[in-house]
Amino acid sequence: MKTFDRLYFSIIIPVYNRPEEIHQLLNSIVNQTSKVDEVIIVEDGSTNTCNHIIIDFEDKLNIKYFYKENSGPGSSRNYGYEKAKGNYCIFLDSDCILPQNYIKNVQKSLVKNYVDAYGGPDNANHDFSHWQKAINYSMTSYFTTGGIRGKNESLCKFQPRSFNMGYSRDVFNATKGF
Repeated sequence: MKTFDRLYFSIIIPVYNRPEEIHQLLNSIVNQTSKVDEVIIVEDGSTNTCNHIIIDFEDKLNIKYFYKENSGPGSSRNYGYEKAKGNYCIFLDSDCILPQNYIKNVQKSLVKNYVDAYGGPDNANHDFSHWQKAINYSMTSYFTTGGIRGKNESLCKFQPRSFNMGYSRDVFNATKGF
């Protein structure tokens, strides 16, 4: 079993025409109680780019921005992985907002009980509209699409959703990514 005192995290975020969302996500990364090692933004052929947002965070984060032709989120995640330096990559979607202790809790959990991959649930933000909360519920509830994704008891431990997922380099290389 692998053990680490500390992992080097590369956060990889594909984005497509969502500069407002990326601003909120980057703010939540800046406000983490533990340092974030590297943030990689992969602009996936957007016409409404977020490069002007990234500039505001260059002095607060070790952030790298890449623009490429549109190929979808999976391909963009793989592209970001190729640019990453971390021994553990965390994949987030541009509309995520991290709780303040997210990185601290992931680091602590992986140091204590290392796993090569994890997936986590999502949660509707307190300021979501009723409409946004309804969409969130319909996408993730056990009683809707969240419940028909596998009917497997192990899903309660590993929730394979690409908007909140971490992979070690070993797993990413073995699976060839997304």
